[in-house]
Amino acid sequence: MKIIFMVVITLILFSLLIERSKKESVISSENKSSTYSTLKITLIYDNNEFDNRLRTAWGFSCLVETENETILFDTGGDPETLLENMEELGIEPKKINKILLSHIHGDHTGGLEGFLKVNHNVTVYLLKSFPEDFKEMIRGYGGKVIEITGSKKISDGIYTTGELGIWIKEQSMFIETKKGIVVITGCAHPGIVNIVKRVEEISKKNVYLVLGGFHLISSSRAEIEDIAQTLKEMGVKKVAPCHCSGDEARRIFKQLYGDDFILAGVGKIIVI
Repeated sequence: MKIIFMVVITLILFSLLIERSKKESVISSENKSSTYSTLKITLIYDNNEFDNRLRTAWGFSCLVETENETILFDTGGDPETLLENMEELGIEPKKINKILLSHIHGDHTGGLEGFLKVNHNVTVYLLKSFPEDFKEMIRGYGGKVIEITGSKKISDGIYTTGELGIWIKEQSMFIETKKGIVVITGCAHPGIVNIVKRVEEISKKNVYLVLGGFHLISSSRAEIEDIAQTLKEMGVKKVAPCHCSGDEARRIFKQLYGDDFILAGVGKIIVI
């Protein structure tokens, strides 16, 4: 009986692994014709200066534009800075119909309510673990809420990693382009290397660019150097650390990546 029981358990575990593999492989196979030839990312909110016409503040938000999609990733820490910078950049809030929030921290969600007052006709992708009153706030303005647990398709060629992390839950966005996968992170609380590994597991493709907060502002030089070298060895072609990455990390990544380091700050536009 013990042998039979162990065989049954083994078969169940094997079938679950196969099912998971099928689900993840769908993400890479269904989009072979949906890789984007042009991707434009505009940093709307960041604590690093780039375009001196714009306001800097602690937090992060960027606009992702493809041939057929416009998505706001995070909303910064306050609506005034977010909306003023959008106006200065010529970005019309009402042209945005999807928002993805990386995690619940206020420097990434603080601009949302003010944005909804200007444009409530949006679908907000957030983690299921977000507080219920936050979700009700969105619905109260007329927005639609989609709760995320695992990896999910947001649009053709655009995905969320799904919920990652133990203490602080976070999701990242990744986009399939002809140059490779572009990963956008909010704060990278689960670890920037772990996020890139997860994206590669899901997409079965190499990562071309990683952009956003790397959460290295309190890390030692040795830790940062190890992380930078690991990403390089993993084949990440370009990096654009900003927000909570820290000046030391930006210097180290620039030294290692050279011309493949992208200096990112509020107002920076990256076209792939």
